[in-house]
Amino acid sequence: MTTRKLMAASALVVAIVPLHAGQAEARTSSPPLSVMSWNVCAGTNPACRFYGRDMREVAVEIGRYATGQAIRPDVILLQEFCSGGTAVLEGVLEQATRRAWTVRSSVLTLKDGSPKACAPDRQGLSRGGIAVAVAVAVADDTATFQAHVLTSPPWYARRMALCAAIPARRVNVCGTHLSSGLSYDDSRPGAPFRRKQVGELLAAVVKPGHRAVFGGDLNLPPPDSRQGTAVKRRILAPVYAAYAECDQRGGRDGRWTEKHVRENGGVVKRKLDYLFAPRGSVVRCHVAQEAGSSDHKPVYVSLNLG
Repeated sequence: MTTRKLMAASALVVAIVPLHAGQAEARTSSPPLSVMSWNVCAGTNPACRFYGRDMREVAVEIGRYATGQAIRPDVILLQEFCSGGTAVLEGVLEQATRRAWTVRSSVLTLKDGSPKACAPDRQGLSRGGIAVAVAVAVADDTATFQAHVLTSPPWYARRMALCAAIPARRVNVCGTHLSSGLSYDDSRPGAPFRRKQVGELLAAVVKPGHRAVFGGDLNLPPPDSRQGTAVKRRILAPVYAAYAECDQRGGRDGRWTEKHVRENGGVVKRKLDYLFAPRGSVVRCHVAQEAGSSDHKPVYVSLNLG
């Protein structure tokens, strides 16, 4: 990795190669694109194996899922990542894939403006990863990164969407982690903050001259599932109306991606993780086998964007 990358990795940095006038119009097609999304559960959940682990261990596991599955991603969307691990992840991905990667992150902040801290390691020391973040990793291509603030409960964490506009592929790829719906985060009936966040996400993914590909842990049930309440199931309906979700299989549902263990010991398996793309572009969708390191499975999509 270059010195420039190492200096920039722990914060959201915009790397810009402008799209020259007429460049988008001159292209008639763009290369196929594959995207992976994974909530790695590395931040604050003591029930996950990555809790308190060194970020290199987290990065190595991400690299393993980026190279050992049916689809090998060109872009990786991560949730519950620790922002200080971006440089480590960049290096691990480059070694694992023999490709050049750029990784950027956008941190979640609390009501007082301070970053939402990742848990320290088991000795109580910082893991080099200061704050819980969403991250986007892009292979080979130069990208312009832009963070979008999402309306969030003022008493808890401010949620973010992070987008990578890739001119060479004419695509804007965005990852996010919406409010959880737990007692401290958008727990009111009807999930009013997640409803607003979905609308803001749909606006953020639109970029002139680019196709939108986006997803992450949306913390909402699919419209045609039996999960949650009918009100919550309707929140994602406008997204399905405008885009194709990689695993919807003819309906607006999909395989489970998150396993939640209740206080009484019961286990609930739900679809909370999504990848959306233009209609007609999805070639293949893959949901990995259960990941022992996280409570979420990685999800992958292979696209032909024409």
